[in-house]
Amino acid sequence: MDEPKVPNAESSSLTKAELAEVIYERIGLNKREARDLVDCFFTEIRETLMEGDSLKMTGFGHFVLRDKPQRPGRNPRTGEPVAITARRVVTFNASQKLRAQVQAQSLLAGPDETGDSADDEV
Repeated sequence: MDEPKVPNAESSSLTKAELAEVIYERIGLNKREARDLVDCFFTEIRETLMEGDSLKMTGFGHFVLRDKPQRPGRNPRTGEPVAITARRVVTFNASQKLRAQVQAQSLLAGPDETGDSADDEV
């Protein structure tokens, strides 16, 4: 049996529909169940964060809520000073395991698109 196609590295994102398709092909759930599973997964993440809790996913990373205070800013078009309101933001910190896997994959890929390798830094 062929391995299901995962979106290629040239794609800049993985959509929920593509994720549901991968689950459908790899696990064997029907398409509706796969789509519902993906929707439920993201709903749980969203609701956890909306309750004010951080979310840790072992082996993947964790989502952390941060409160950013009000600060001065500037309108880039006019240069006029404006106040940037206080807000809560979500940040993602990748786990060491995920970082190691990404690093190993990038080493296997070789030089980046410019033809320079990471070892060529001065």
